[in-house]
Amino acid sequence: MWISMLRNMERLTAVWSLGFLLSLSFGGVLCQTTNYTRPVFNCGGDLVGDSGFVGSEGFPSFYKPNNKCTWYITVPEGNVVMLSFRIFDLEADPLCRYDYVDVYNGHSNMVQKLGRFCGTFRPGALISTSNTMMVEMVSDSGTGGRGFLANFNGGKPHMNEHQFCGGKLTKSQGTIKTPNWPEKNYPVGISCSWLITVEPEMVIEMKFDKFDLESDTYCRFDYVAFFNGGEKDDSRRIGKYCGDSAPQNIITNSNVLLVQFVSDLSVTSDGFMASYTSIPRDLRTSTTGGDVASKPRLTPGKPVKPVVFTTEATTTTTTTEQPMRRPKPVRPFKPVRRPVSKPEPDESGPATDTNPLCAKACKRDRTIKTSFCASEFVITGKLTALTPGPSGSMQATVSLIKAYKAGSLTITQAGETMSVKLLMPCKKCPLLRRGQNYILMGHVDEEGRGVLTPGSFTALYKAPHHKILTNINNQAC
Repeated sequence: MWISMLRNMERLTAVWSLGFLLSLSFGGVLCQTTNYTRPVFNCGGDLVGDSGFVGSEGFPSFYKPNNKCTWYITVPEGNVVMLSFRIFDLEADPLCRYDYVDVYNGHSNMVQKLGRFCGTFRPGALISTSNTMMVEMVSDSGTGGRGFLANFNGGKPHMNEHQFCGGKLTKSQGTIKTPNWPEKNYPVGISCSWLITVEPEMVIEMKFDKFDLESDTYCRFDYVAFFNGGEKDDSRRIGKYCGDSAPQNIITNSNVLLVQFVSDLSVTSDGFMASYTSIPRDLRTSTTGGDVASKPRLTPGKPVKPVVFTTEATTTTTTTEQPMRRPKPVRPFKPVRRPVSKPEPDESGPATDTNPLCAKACKRDRTIKTSFCASEFVITGKLTALTPGPSGSMQATVSLIKAYKAGSLTITQAGETMSVKLLMPCKKCPLLRRGQNYILMGHVDEEGRGVLTPGSFTALYKAPHHKILTNINNQAC
C-alpha cells in the first residue's frame, strides 16, 4: 500500500505544481486564470508564442464525454514545434478507438499525422517539420480519465540531439540518426519525423551505415518507416523495418521522402545512422512497398500485409526451407538454438500436458471483487516482456502502473520505472499479449514472483477501472 500511496502523492504533487506554474506564467490564449485559483483549460484554441502549455478541457478534472477539441499551435518562423506530454490519462484501448489524442504536422488533419495516443502512458516527444502543429482530442460517451497536459516550445531541429530528433532537410545530401547515437541506445517512447526534399528533377537514395532496432516479426514495437512524398499514408509507404539487419538501399519515386522512427516504452537498441543523396530520376528504379523484420527482402505486390519475411512467412515459396521454420523462430537473430531445444520437450516432456493446473478451463474463477480479496497481489501495469520458462511455463515482466495490494511481491525500481516479475505455469493460459495494459491478480511464490494460474483474474486495463479498484480497496473483504 505504501507504494501506491507514494505514487498517488507524486502524481498529485506533479499536477498541482504544474498548475501553480501555469497560474503564475500564462493567461490569454494558453489558458484562463482567475485570482488565487488554478488555471482553467478550454476546449481548443490558438496557441501562439515561443512556448506554452496545452491541456484537455478542465484539466486536471475529468474531461467531458462526447467532445472534440482542437488546438492550433504556432511558434516563430524558422522554428519547429516540440511537444512534450507531462501527464496523460485517457481511456485505454489497443486501437485507441474511443478516447484519443491526434497530433498533426501542421494546422490541418489532411497533413501527416504524427501519432494517435490513448491510455495512461505518456507519448514520447513529438516534433513537427514546420512552425505549426495541431492537437486534437476526441472522447466518446463512456467514462474517461483526467486528460492530458503538455508543453510546447519552438526550437531548431537537432538543437539537442539527445532529446529531440527529426526535422526538415532540404540539402542534396545529408544524414539522419536516432537520438543518443552513437554514445548509447535510443530512448524509449519517442517519435521522430524527417521530411527530406531535394531538387524537383531528382529522387532520393537512402543508405544505412548501421542498423539495430528491437526485433519483432511484424515490427510492432520499434521501427523506422519510409513514405514517398510528405504524407504518412499506407498507399505511399515504401517499407517498415526493424531488427539488426540493415535494409537495402531505399529509392523514392519523387523528390520528397518522409522518414518516421518510433520506439515503444520497453526494449531499446543501438539505433541507426543513414545517409541520403539526390540522384537523377532516370538513374535508378524506385523501391517498391513492403514491411520487413530483421532480414529485409523487398517483395512487390504485398504492401499491406507484412508477409515478406524470410524467417517464417515465405514458406509457400520455398519448400526446402520449411524444416528450419517450424520451430517458431521468435527471435530471428538466434536461429540455431531453437530447433535443438524445442523438439525435445515435445517428445520426451509430456508432463506439461498433464499439469493439473493447465487442465483447468481457461477462465476466471471469481469476480473482480472476490478475486481482489482472495489474491495476494493486485496490480495494473503494461506487459513489457514475455519469455518461455522451464517446464512449459511463461515468465513475464510488467511495468507497474499502480499496486493496490502488493503483499510479499518483489517490486524493483530503475529510475522512475517500477516493475514486477510474474510466472505463468501454463503457457497458453491466461493469454496475455506484450505491450497491453492489464489488471493482474494472483499469488506470490517464495521468490517474490507473482503467479498467474488459469483461474487468476486478468483483464485489459482501462482508465475507469482505477476508480473501481480503489473503491474495492477501501472496502472490507
